[in-house]
Amino acid sequence: MDLEHLLNQRVKNIEISGIRKFFNMVSDMDNLISFTIGQPDFPTPLHIKDAGIKAIQSDFTSYTHNAGTAELRQAASNFVARKYNLHYQPESEVIVTTGASEAIDIAFRTILSEDCEVILPGPIYPGYEPIITMMGAVPIHVDTRQNHFRLTLELIKPFITDKTRCIVLPYPSNPTGVSLSKEELKEIAAYLQGRNIFLLADEIYSELTFDRPHHSIGSFLKEQTIVINGLSKSHSMTGWRIGFLFAPENVAKHILKVHQYNVSCANSIAQKAAYEALTTGFSDAESMRNEYAARREYVYNRLQSMKLETVKPDGAFYFFVKIPNEIPLNSFDFALDLVKQTKVAVVPGSAFSPYGEGYFRLSFACSRETLTEGLDRIEQYLQNKN
Repeated sequence: MDLEHLLNQRVKNIEISGIRKFFNMVSDMDNLISFTIGQPDFPTPLHIKDAGIKAIQSDFTSYTHNAGTAELRQAASNFVARKYNLHYQPESEVIVTTGASEAIDIAFRTILSEDCEVILPGPIYPGYEPIITMMGAVPIHVDTRQNHFRLTLELIKPFITDKTRCIVLPYPSNPTGVSLSKEELKEIAAYLQGRNIFLLADEIYSELTFDRPHHSIGSFLKEQTIVINGLSKSHSMTGWRIGFLFAPENVAKHILKVHQYNVSCANSIAQKAAYEALTTGFSDAESMRNEYAARREYVYNRLQSMKLETVKPDGAFYFFVKIPNEIPLNSFDFALDLVKQTKVAVVPGSAFSPYGEGYFRLSFACSRETLTEGLDRIEQYLQNKN
């Protein structure tokens, strides 16, 4: 008996992430060089792993407070205060989540309702739109391609309507690596102050910035901002699944209800490891950031030598590269042809909204040797196309 017709139509209408879809297609290929998944290639620091092992050995395996252990929420509060001038009360304005992805989910499920609108920069990571759609809300993509992929106030203004409920600021950006400056964030905050609009600031890459320190719009407009962060990128802890949500108490108390009925609490073992990451490992990201910065320079120079158009990223570990005009393929077919011809996998730009079409994303979260070999293959591919 087939009951598929009874399923939620909104769920049936969404698709698997284009990133994962393409990765799954090619992952079994021999001799493949993959520049696809946003996965740090560094191991989780040893002292963090030891903290997790100790938690298991000491039987710290029970439920914690729904919002996370008191010590971890305090550590998270201290971390963002010292790093980004964000000030949240650990007992009422901090929620430990099952990765930043869950934080995004519970935030949207709390603040969105039928037919309201969410403004998003395009291109953008594909993890927001499906949740917005499942809530019956409407994603509004803003074309940022002519503005170095930055969603600044001048681009936001024309899209604000009476239905606008939220604006997403995902900086540093996946897939482009760009950020907004302190001045640009202040402009947005000043314009939106007092309006019935939330800001969702996804700052998961905040520790991986290269040319200037990270600034959070939450430090300028706390009362309207929900800040998302986590340890996946900063401490190479993707599989530990620890994220953080920071919001004013009058908002956080309602988001906590959704979180409680969703997962009860984040993994207790991972919470102990996360406490170690935010305290002893306060500066763990520095060595990784320095290596990413060196890789960024190398990849940028190689792309420039190939005459490939890209914006030099401010943070994260991605380049968003324009497919040369002389290659008459859409981004998916280009990526497919590249992997067939060279066994180098990149992510089609179409995975990042319609405004990503004509581009591909290249992750440099891999060794220098891998980058060199992969870029050599891409260069040979381009030469063969000329």
